[in-house]
Amino acid sequence: MSDPCVLIVDDEPAIQRLLRTTLVTQSWRTIAAGTGKAALTMATEHQPDIVLLDLGLPDMDGLAVLHQLRASYPTLPVVILSVRDDERGKVLALEGGADDYVTKPFGMAELVARLRNALRHALQQEGTLPVFVSDDLNVDLVRRQIFRCGEEIRLSPREWDILRMLVQYAGRVLTHQMIMGQLWGATGDVQQLRVYIRQIRQKIETDPERPQHIITETGVGYRLV
Repeated sequence: MSDPCVLIVDDEPAIQRLLRTTLVTQSWRTIAAGTGKAALTMATEHQPDIVLLDLGLPDMDGLAVLHQLRASYPTLPVVILSVRDDERGKVLALEGGADDYVTKPFGMAELVARLRNALRHALQQEGTLPVFVSDDLNVDLVRRQIFRCGEEIRLSPREWDILRMLVQYAGRVLTHQMIMGQLWGATGDVQQLRVYIRQIRQKIETDPERPQHIITETGVGYRLV
């Protein structure tokens, strides 16, 4: 299998150089674009495995680029890179189809990990693996069984629905609205969701106060590591 190719979309040459240099050392192939139009063209011509997209582009709003990428390539993973740290901006990007969101300034180790998670999720979706395994947690979507350290865990029907959705999108940030919209429709309540997440953590986390599996993206939603 060849090294994965990442399309870097950023209008700052220094950021492009940093990203390309670092990712090459991590066994990624890289191509780069400085504008939204160039990015869309390169996505068609080179068919990258993943896109790292800055929202602040000189010719187009990054969200517009995201929407066009998502319309043309529904399964292509896109990780947003932006100086915009407002929660509303993150929610708009994630609900617009982004797989993850990294804020500038960023740590390269975290960025690489998030790229790998997004790519892993995309590959998993292609084959939709029925069993999810992460450290001491094992979730069998077919048999509807959960094990932690080999011991079976019992969840309520609603807890199972939430965990199943997190497993299906493992590695991707799911906003509160995305989870509630799928499970409750328009009647969802964020506080109610938080209660369920807390209950699930009590059952699957070694230390529910410092969760290692279900991570909170403050003000935005949750991500299953």
